Amino acid sequence: MKKVVSLAIVFLFIISCSTVPITGRQRINIVSDAEILPASFAQYEGFLKENKVSTNSKMKNEVQTVGMNISKAVDKFMRANGMVSEADSYRWEFNLIEDPAVNAWCLPGGKVVVYTGIIPICDNVDGIAAVMAHEIAHAFAKHGQERMTSSYGQQLGGIAVAIGTNNKDPKTQALWNTIYGVGSTVGMLAYSRTHETEADKLGMVFMIMAGYKPEEAINVWIRMSERASGGAPPEFLSTHPSNQTRIQNLKAYLPTAIAQAKKYNVK
Repeated sequence: MKKVVSLAIVFLFIISCSTVPITGRQRINIVSDAEILPASFAQYEGFLKENKVSTNSKMKNEVQTVGMNISKAVDKFMRANGMVSEADSYRWEFNLIEDPAVNAWCLPGGKVVVYTGIIPICDNVDGIAAVMAHEIAHAFAKHGQERMTSSYGQQLGGIAVAIGTNNKDPKTQALWNTIYGVGSTVGMLAYSRTHETEADKLGMVFMIMAGYKPEEAINVWIRMSERASGGAPPEFLSTHPSNQTRIQNLKAYLPTAIAQAKKYNVK
């Protein structure tokens, strides 16, 4: 049985491996758009019913205009690079929510929310573009689907550990299950940091494609760092890179982002 589970994991790896456009990172995804998008759209509608959409016309219009500009650039890129069916699957929508949380997110399929609490840190239109391009990049790279796939793999791994230790004494079984639980959890956190770093890079490229200043992606994280209060968990146990790591990574990636945007020339 253990061998069957191991073979199943290897088989899933082989058939579900693909490459993230632009960054070239290899990813594993067994979750189809047909499986995740209806749930994503329903979740978004439910969220909007339970939360207050901002009535600040100026800020709301800025968020929607920036969102549309970036999504158009992403759509143009996808259609020019053989991703027509994926481009057709997006249902872009952008909403500003009245909430002091410093947050923004994008569900699979292009459903974006920006919280009013992050607008002061954005500071300007290019800053808004930096935040929104980052969130759109998560959807573009299918990070949601990839995390679901990782969750499935984590469950299979747990089964393999249980099978492999079923003839051991209870103390040994408990030890191995604890090791697997901690190890796999930290592994998942590292995976999230990989996604965040990739979204930072893709977001910077998308900003340029849409006509915004990429340097503002760096400035957003400088402002985020300046406004940070209280203790933060060690980066090793965090789902996000530290602010300083992001700033350094984005500064280093800026020339590449400019070259990538020029290469694809979708603006």
